Amino acid sequence: MNTITSLLEKINNAKQLDFGSIFSEAIELYKKTWVQGFLLQIFTLVVMLPLILVFYIPLIGLMVAQQESGYNDQEALNTFLGGMSVIYILFVILGVFVLGTISLTLQASFFRIIKRMDYNEAVTTTDFFHFVKGKYLSKAFVIMLISIGIVIPSALLCYIPLIYTMVPVSYFMLIFAFNPEFSTGEIVKASFKIGTKKWGITIGLFIVSYLCIFVISMITCGLGSLFLQAFLWHPIYLIYKKVVGFDETTDAIEEIGTSIE
Repeated sequence: MNTITSLLEKINNAKQLDFGSIFSEAIELYKKTWVQGFLLQIFTLVVMLPLILVFYIPLIGLMVAQQESGYNDQEALNTFLGGMSVIYILFVILGVFVLGTISLTLQASFFRIIKRMDYNEAVTTTDFFHFVKGKYLSKAFVIMLISIGIVIPSALLCYIPLIYTMVPVSYFMLIFAFNPEFSTGEIVKASFKIGTKKWGITIGLFIVSYLCIFVISMITCGLGSLFLQAFLWHPIYLIYKKVVGFDETTDAIEEIGTSIE
């Protein structure tokens, strides 16, 4: 089990990483995990579906009203906006936070799945919900708030700081996934440490991976993104693996008591 001190020391002593090797390894690893990556997108969509319905049902009502009175009926629009009570808005905001937190725990669980498949270990569908538990949800919620508190100000400052902060923030759930015993402060500290140390290779891999996914998604009319979107997490997993590594003995002990299906 890593302590924050040992983890930071490993990051400090990390060797130079090869861009091409990591990208090639990410492709090979993705060949093992693409089905789980697809399931991650489906589960995330299912989790967010209630919020989508709550948000779009009133819009459908507005469209019906506009069709009856004309698409440029300002009165129908004003009626719609006026009908959005404070309680409704607060409900939507609360839904964003709650469902967003669950989505983050699914992402963290997916990192564990990647690791298990990387080491040729058995994986079940229930592994996606490893972190969907009270003791983890509260920590994931705080991490989400911290992420929002970092990203929004960074974006408001002409997006220039966001170019830097987006890399450490992308490591938040990865550090959490393999070090759930860390406090939120330690997770943020470790994420910024590895994100800063390996900023160049991380941003480079993100850009190349995203461009590949974007091109294939355009060719497949968006369908390819369902299968390829999860590929974005493979390069940073491999960076963590090469920089920090895994304690196999500890991991085996942690698996004791886990139900096998």
